[in-house]
Amino acid sequence: MQSVFLVILIIDALFLTGLVLIQRSEGGALGGLTGGSGNSFMTGRAVGNILTKATAICAVILFIVTLILGILARHQDAAMPNLTETTETTEQQ
Repeated sequence: MQSVFLVILIIDALFLTGLVLIQRSEGGALGGLTGGSGNSFMTGRAVGNILTKATAICAVILFIVTLILGILARHQDAAMPNLTETTETTEQQ
């Protein structure tokens, strides 16, 4: 189960990194790639809005998957005995 979430986390992190690198720093994301004509289907502003929403969605997915992995790791650690407790119990017997 953890490996599935780990794969999702890695893919999402790579996708999020790509989305951030594609965007322009002054907020006009991909404004120059559309040619600047007002007659085009996807204007620079529309592409920027799509990239901003996609970035936000990827960030939320990254946050949720990270929390799930943390919870799974905590439950897995609780199920396994601590190494020091095992050693102390063995020495007492």
